Amino acid sequence: MPIYEYRCTHCEEEFERYVAGPTTAVACPACASAKVMRKLSVFGLKTTGSFTPSTMSTGGGCCGGGCACH
Repeated sequence: MPIYEYRCTHCEEEFERYVAGPTTAVACPACASAKVMRKLSVFGLKTTGSFTPSTMSTGGGCCGGGCACH
């Protein structure tokens, strides 16, 4: 199961959840609101002793086309 990052649009709490799939219902742990927005997640990886941030493709959408928010 993947880890997704969310932000509650009601109380602004940011949190992570393991979810089984995109249709899994997620509620805010602070206020229990179901009005949450999945955030664009980035990651880094370590290779040959140096830190390399992930690269995101650009183009389209509010997040450059890399998210599934729409």
